[in-house]
Amino acid sequence: MTDNMENLVLEHLRHIRGRVDQIADDMIDLKHRMSGLEQAMNLVRREINLGDETDAR
Repeated sequence: MTDNMENLVLEHLRHIRGRVDQIADDMIDLKHRMSGLEQAMNLVRREINLGDETDAR
């Protein structure tokens, strides 16, 4: 019975480890995508500011 319990615990731990690895990979992808969005927003802000400066002249 102890061997079965150990095997069951190890099986659950392997599954948890796999899911954690998958979540870590997803987080890396999300960080890259978020960086791209931040860069795009900064460009939009710059263009808006340049337009405002042009309008002020």
